[in-house]
Amino acid sequence: MRIVVALGGNALLKRGEPMTADVQRRNVRIAAKALAPVAREHQLVLAHGNGPQVGLLALQASAYTEVEAYPLDVLGAQTEGMIGYMIEQELGNLLPFEVPFATILTMVEVDPLDPAFLNPTKFVGPVYDKVEAGRLEDEKGWVFKKDGDKWRRVVASPLPKRIFELRPIKWLLEHQTVVICAGGGGIPTMYLPDGSRTLVGVEAVIDKDLASELLARELAADLFVIATDVDGVYLDWGKPAQRKLTTVTPAEIADHPFPAGSMGPKVQAAVQFVERTGKRAAIGSLADIEHIVAGTAGTNIVPQ
Repeated sequence: MRIVVALGGNALLKRGEPMTADVQRRNVRIAAKALAPVAREHQLVLAHGNGPQVGLLALQASAYTEVEAYPLDVLGAQTEGMIGYMIEQELGNLLPFEVPFATILTMVEVDPLDPAFLNPTKFVGPVYDKVEAGRLEDEKGWVFKKDGDKWRRVVASPLPKRIFELRPIKWLLEHQTVVICAGGGGIPTMYLPDGSRTLVGVEAVIDKDLASELLARELAADLFVIATDVDGVYLDWGKPAQRKLTTVTPAEIADHPFPAGSMGPKVQAAVQFVERTGKRAAIGSLADIEHIVAGTAGTNIVPQ
């Protein structure tokens, strides 16, 4: 099968962990151990989150005031390379030497008139207490929203329209390459609305799950998996009556609301893939990835 797996940010950096290279590599090594059996048996494409990494680079850049801070699209490109390097190395240590890997810097087109630019919602960077968030808001003009009991920066999250590197990604898959691409939802780009067909970067973050769904659909993937830190989608999460959904149709899961900042985009992306392709999507724990591929773990969204 051709499988697209969207790795949640927890695969690289768990909440509260120090943002060191060693911590991130350790987490990537754990993810690689789970993914290696899938890569041995199937054609594998990996996407991943990068919010904390982009936030860290932005903070590091702010300490050097001799030059203007780099915009989010450039920071996104930097983190795609960094994270792809770690995944390639750790997964490569577990697979036969002959298995080729490639990390693709992936530009994703967005609409300059997307209403998301008027309402920033996408969390990026580390968490802060309320006092520190307020200070950064005053100093940098950043927008903050509450994330659990902490505060995080938010930026616009426009919908992905097109993946520019789709042709080389397909070529690599045809040559049995494990491909890492569309990291962090891809590098947000758009054409200037002046008719010049000039492509420029955008100060935004595309939702990783929605970009991964577009990737899976355009690659004609047989299965789309969103790997996160819970074993599936739950109704009444955190309440005594919580229950896990095992196998549902898009219509059945659409009857239930999910938080926009966590499970909501994942469910939306999975449902969208199933509705548009007639194939299966699944949401579950990375540790269960082999069983998710087999259809015996996670929450499986199946055609009507």
